[in-house]
Amino acid sequence: MIPGVGFDMCAAAPQCSMGAWPRRRRLGPLAAVSLCPMSYVAKVGAQPQQSALQPAGVQAAHIAKLWNLSLIVCGIVFALVLLATLVALIRNGRHAATPAQTTQPPDLSSLTRPEHRTRRIVIGVSVMSVIVLVGLIVADVLTDRALSKLPVDDPLRIDMVGAQWWWQASYRPEGGRPGFVTANELHVPVGRPIVVSLQAADVIHSFWVPNLHGKKDLLPGIDTTIEFRADQPGVYRGQCAEYCGAEHALMAMLVVAEPRERYAAWVARQARPAAQSADAVALQGRAVFERASCAHCHTVRGSSAQGTPGPDLTHLMSRETIAAGVLANTPQNLAAWIRDPDALKPGTTMPAVPLSDTDRVAVVRWLRTLQ
Repeated sequence: MIPGVGFDMCAAAPQCSMGAWPRRRRLGPLAAVSLCPMSYVAKVGAQPQQSALQPAGVQAAHIAKLWNLSLIVCGIVFALVLLATLVALIRNGRHAATPAQTTQPPDLSSLTRPEHRTRRIVIGVSVMSVIVLVGLIVADVLTDRALSKLPVDDPLRIDMVGAQWWWQASYRPEGGRPGFVTANELHVPVGRPIVVSLQAADVIHSFWVPNLHGKKDLLPGIDTTIEFRADQPGVYRGQCAEYCGAEHALMAMLVVAEPRERYAAWVARQARPAAQSADAVALQGRAVFERASCAHCHTVRGSSAQGTPGPDLTHLMSRETIAAGVLANTPQNLAAWIRDPDALKPGTTMPAVPLSDTDRVAVVRWLRTLQ
């Protein structure tokens, strides 16, 4: 078993049941200061990746080397087995029985006469198979050791909670700035070790960003950690890799690896309370949000909404997607998600919010100000 590389039928697919990657939305007046991941992707010339074969971190590179070694060895063994089978078929064809021989009894003398040559071949192949298997086990152990030796001096610490079916990320206070909470999207500085504390809110989940590391399970009642380092800037797609219920395939996340200056700017924005709007429709939407059930499930720092069951929405519009990667973060999708989330993500714990069309438009207008 390659460390951290187990394959889940849903998790292994980069777009698992989600269709094409969401198209970029048209940005508003704040585009000049936007740090959204898709904007960053366009600048670095990449696309969101989810592939263990394109490592962007030191641990993922170790896993990729082990995978390549295993693939080469198993490919050679497979070719040799096919070659031996082909030789046997050819030799059998040359010694096909003639019509006169079909009436003769079979030659069973080999049952009592030792076949030294065949025995030597079988013993030799068996010994070679054991040597190959032991070699793969040694390579596996050495890879495990290499994965555990990442230097974690001055790490960035993030607390991650997996729930059905979304991710909550809590950034701890650091450098005199307060901590903050976001959802379904991690930003990390390139070249700095990241230590992620993992907790499960309900059932077993598994944190997997294949470009950066292998899998790590989130077990209810047990705290675990995973350490990784992004050595290349880019946007990497992560996925829950342990079946956790009906919408397991729609429990995705983005990890945005940025230069330290860009990461520091993102942190400064995230640590601030929600922006205040003077727009009359947006203010009406805020009032509707605060008096409806929305405020019991979501937090918006700077407002009276302090709910915890659902994602923190303080800087909702800095995220590229909603519903853990299911939908692009557009006004139309926000309205559809509020109107009937179960139609878009069956089984989700978010209830449909009974709002009039006018109130729903106002709420979406206010949510769009949460940059």
